[in-house]
Amino acid sequence: MTIRKTLSTAIRALRRNVTRSALTVLGIVIGIAAVIAMMEIGKGSSGSIAKTIASMGANNLLIFPGTAATGGVSFGGGSSLTLTAEDCDAILRECSSIASAAPLVRARPQLIYQDKNWVPTFVYGSTPAYLTVRDWSQLADGDIFTDADVRNASRVCVVGQTLVRELFGGVNPVGKEIRVKNVAFTVVGVLSPKGANAFGMDQDDILLAPWTTIKYRVSGNSGSTTSTSNSSTSTSSANSADSTFPGAAAVFPAQSSTQAADAPMPVRFANVDQVIMSATSGDQIKSAIREVTSLLRERHRLQKGEPDDFSIRDMTESANALASTTNMMTNLLLAVALISLVVGGVGIMNIMLVSVTERTREIGLRMAVGARSRDILRQFLTEATLLCLIGGLLGLALGRGSALMVQKFLRWPIESSVEAIIASIVVSAVVGIVFGFYPAWKASRLDPIEALRYE
Repeated sequence: MTIRKTLSTAIRALRRNVTRSALTVLGIVIGIAAVIAMMEIGKGSSGSIAKTIASMGANNLLIFPGTAATGGVSFGGGSSLTLTAEDCDAILRECSSIASAAPLVRARPQLIYQDKNWVPTFVYGSTPAYLTVRDWSQLADGDIFTDADVRNASRVCVVGQTLVRELFGGVNPVGKEIRVKNVAFTVVGVLSPKGANAFGMDQDDILLAPWTTIKYRVSGNSGSTTSTSNSSTSTSSANSADSTFPGAAAVFPAQSSTQAADAPMPVRFANVDQVIMSATSGDQIKSAIREVTSLLRERHRLQKGEPDDFSIRDMTESANALASTTNMMTNLLLAVALISLVVGGVGIMNIMLVSVTERTREIGLRMAVGARSRDILRQFLTEATLLCLIGGLLGLALGRGSALMVQKFLRWPIESSVEAIIASIVVSAVVGIVFGFYPAWKASRLDPIEALRYE
């Protein structure tokens, strides 16, 4: 009952001078609206930048084979043939921190279409999951090849926008044939434009095909960038049984080169050049590295203390730099908005001090009829808090409306935040209590006799 009476008394006091109360609330309205609008715009911008970072590969992890050596001569990182497509499948099954993964086979052939030729920056053999890993799910035209195409080593491919411009003169190439190292490929899709990556390389200068096709029809071996001196021995040991059964008589007649090109026979556990993966989120990158490392060591039967026969690389440094910039801009916007809120709180204090001065005789009269100091303190605190809560609700509506207008007319991304809405209401009440305490305390300390004499 006391709370209800205090609220009704506070409302009557505020309604005595509606204009002054409205002007007092205006400062809080502007402050809260600024906080809400800045939070939604900042969060939307952060989400947009996070998607951009992800599209650049910041959440991606690359697994490279280890280093091969012969006679004490090392052939460099990635020269050992230790990664297989089955490793990629196992990672997807058993690593919870990995969202998607795809094997990768590289090549560097010349592309020919009619009287034009071009050597793309990237000729990759992979699976349809490659586009998911690289956040490249939407195609400009056509469709991606299927898992069945990967199993059958089908001669199909998708091309980037740079190839459309350089080879096809900007004409839609879907359904047309191009030659990749004298192997005819049918273009089944066109990738959407992606632009340059974080290192300035043209991501649209790409041809993507089933990894089995690139490996067995185009490269004719692993397709890796190993040294010439060990490529033949590595390929033989990885893709044939000669080293396992030396001198064994062939059961079937050897295929001719034409038969091998037309009907490749992929062996099980064929090696790939890389495995590209995407973590479920940027926060899970370290966990994903630990899980993948443990799994591959187990699959490759590496003993404790034995070095890894693979290496894992990530884009943590680039992601952290961009995320730091985003957070700094969001915090700067929030700081500016909080300054507006503090200014509104100072306005509340000033008006409440004026109100205490104007109502000195009223305070004295209340004390004379039995009101105690804490009753006066509670009444003025309630008035200040009520003003701030009303301002907070109006500011919430204004801030949300402003953010929606920014999205509609300026096309800026926004993202609503339940936390910001709850925080704005809580902050409104805190501002009312903090900035209303001194005027309320001053009113409660008045001498009733002196207050009654006040003119």
